[in-house]
Amino acid sequence: MKDRDRIVYRDGDGNWRDKRLGAERPAGTYDTQRKAEDAARQHLRNVGGGELITKGRDGLIRSKDTIAPGNDPFPPKDREH
Repeated sequence: MKDRDRIVYRDGDGNWRDKRLGAERPAGTYDTQRKAEDAARQHLRNVGGGELITKGRDGLIRSKDTIAPGNDPFPPKDREH
């Protein structure tokens, strides 16, 4: 399932990118983090689910979310979403 996982991060120009883990190029570039996250969620729904990783402005992981029908390894502990 790792090949389906996506990451949202900020590039050096201040734009937000939606990229599949392991891909060379991002799937899209957006002016807001929200738009990039929404696009990544939609991509994950289209391919059957996976993990969405969001990095903050500082480059550190801010959030992880399993998009259905993905398999959340720790469902009792995931109280963020």
